[in-house]
Amino acid sequence: MTTSPTIETPAEATHPVPPLMSGDRLSRAEFERRYHAAPDTLRAELVEGVVYVTSPIRYRQHGRPHAMIIVWLGAYAAATPGVELADSATVRLDLENEVQPDALLRLEGGGSKVGDDDYLEGAPELVVEIAASSAAYDLYDKKRAYARNGVREYVVVQIYERRIDWFVLRNAEYVTLPPTDGVLRSEVFPGLWLAVDAFWANDLARMLAVAREGLATAEHAAFLARLAGSNDS
Repeated sequence: MTTSPTIETPAEATHPVPPLMSGDRLSRAEFERRYHAAPDTLRAELVEGVVYVTSPIRYRQHGRPHAMIIVWLGAYAAATPGVELADSATVRLDLENEVQPDALLRLEGGGSKVGDDDYLEGAPELVVEIAASSAAYDLYDKKRAYARNGVREYVVVQIYERRIDWFVLRNAEYVTLPPTDGVLRSEVFPGLWLAVDAFWANDLARMLAVAREGLATAEHAAFLARLAGSNDS
């Protein structure tokens, strides 16, 4: 009696996970499958069902302004219990949008929650994106996705134009929040103040000085009281 030889299937015969490529149109489930199989150094987003793979990060165009935004938001979060800060965290907005905003602020018990697999689900209250220019998708498809999913404030820093747009969600659409005396002031997070000129001058000390002025306002104190009351209930 002869025995048939065992045929081994080579590894190449299995179906490898395709790479993520900018412009691919994927479901969120397929996007996550490919993302999990990608190198840890790759960063990609799914915006309105389209994949965007980001380029290497430049120092002046992204790294330094990003860090200044994080320090500024960190000062606010440190002084405001009940408000959380995250840097480049994955956010599942809906079935066609899984993004990694440069920075976000969220309220505990607000519009977003941390899922069982440690990804954020739903809309954080404030999102900040560092964009190369006004032509970036941050001001088009991503902006529409954020508005549709209820991100209440959206800040876009446009490096080439030296412009900061602070959008506030009203009646399901974004309107631009104007500065007062060169300072942008959040409506959702009372006392969150951004000194625009200081930001463009890379003057972090001045940015933080103005931020402390916002934290010293009666509006911020009232916000702290509301947050404490909601935590007690």
